[in-house]
Amino acid sequence: MPVSIDWLLVLTAVLFIVGFILIGIEMAIPGFNLPGLTGAVCLVAAIFLVSDSFKEGAIITIIVLLLLGIMLAVILRFLSKGKLRSPVILKEELNTDKGYISSNNLNYLEGKQGVAITDLRPSGSADVEGKDYDVISEGRYIVKGAKIRVVKVQGSKIIVKQEE
Repeated sequence: MPVSIDWLLVLTAVLFIVGFILIGIEMAIPGFNLPGLTGAVCLVAAIFLVSDSFKEGAIITIIVLLLLGIMLAVILRFLSKGKLRSPVILKEELNTDKGYISSNNLNYLEGKQGVAITDLRPSGSADVEGKDYDVISEGRYIVKGAKIRVVKVQGSKIIVKQEE
């Protein structure tokens, strides 16, 4: 006897699988919204196709939401462990062509001399060896054009004092 295929169940299974995949893509690469919206439509359509009553549809919806929560937790865990490329973290250390510099080791600036580009009250900008940096004075007001020396670097903070 030939096996009959219930095409409604096959369509429902395909919609569930496609919906979960698309929402997973949206979770891993946020911002575009098309995969997430399309996945949500697929999941809602699958729920309507498979449920016979409102109560059954609500139960299936809760199960789907739990599965989506688990997917989100797994994806966030992979992103935090570095197993997946994170779309949120800046990977390049120095790219002045694009207008940003990520936090890198600035300890080599300690002891270097420069000139205050702006008044430092106590923060402002200074030119140290031909490059502009955001700096903080040791608490004293330093006028624009004054000679400064980098006395300490703490992470991305460059602390300077006026040269005597």
